[in-house]
Amino acid sequence: MNGARLALGTSPTPVERLEGLGLWAKRDDKIAALYGGNKVRKLERLLGAARAAGKTRVLTLGAAGSHQLVATALFGRREGFDVEAVVVPQPSSEHGRDNLRVAIASGLVPVVATSWAAAPVRLASRLRRDTYLVPLGGSNAVGSLGFVDAAKELAGQVAAGAMPEPDVVVVAVGSGGTAAGLAVGFEAAEMRTRVVGVAISRPVPILSVMARRLARRTAEHVGLTRAQAARAAKRIDVDGRWVGRGYGWPLPEGEAATRDAARAGLVLDATYTAKAFACALTLAERPGVVLYWHTLSTAPMDPLLASAPELPAELARLFR
Repeated sequence: MNGARLALGTSPTPVERLEGLGLWAKRDDKIAALYGGNKVRKLERLLGAARAAGKTRVLTLGAAGSHQLVATALFGRREGFDVEAVVVPQPSSEHGRDNLRVAIASGLVPVVATSWAAAPVRLASRLRRDTYLVPLGGSNAVGSLGFVDAAKELAGQVAAGAMPEPDVVVVAVGSGGTAAGLAVGFEAAEMRTRVVGVAISRPVPILSVMARRLARRTAEHVGLTRAQAARAAKRIDVDGRWVGRGYGWPLPEGEAATRDAARAGLVLDATYTAKAFACALTLAERPGVVLYWHTLSTAPMDPLLASAPELPAELARLFR
């Protein structure tokens, strides 16, 4: 495995049988007490690369209330980096506003872009020699190495008898790095498992292309052959049935899935995990072993919010 890594979380994360629902869960919400979810594994690799390159400042971008901003701020600052982010408007939600408040309280310096189209110029204007760029969602070949690690971790749990080998792993797909890394890791571990990525935004065909292309780049990064890289990419299927009105908008099926998940002890969010869990429930109605990969942090936010300021008008306007 290539590349530096900072240990930000504790692994392996548990796998659990969700009784009465017909599927399993991989509890990446429990990866770190500070903040959990799928960004932690990516940041282990990305911040490790930043440290190895001698950078002292991290720059990222994302929707104003994204988990990417929170995780990068929390772990980046803890590891001694200055953290800045270009922030873009998104649909209004209390969860999103709280995320941005926590990120700022944790040391994030926000730079407003009025639209996604304006974000690249704003991003370019903030780059300096001391800066390491963390991409959207942490999703490039370096960030995806975190989920190659995760797939191999799961292979070890399967070998130890913690759960049967999954036929399919279900994960939310935004920027595609989680799905890409898992697919590559399953290929490297010679597992049969395929990856269903649940699209949370449009256009769905572009998300599919992005995830498969990133899988090929990640496979090459870890030294797999071109044939293995192609097989890894083909493991990914992107399901567009759960997008609804688009990024940040709740879905009725997601609300029902949230109630089902709560009975099994899982907390979901409307943007990502409710849609992914709804998909996992439908797949669990068919023969086979289905594993839902839980990518939301469930670390308590109240202590972080206690010191978080209210959003100034310029930032509050990002939630539309």
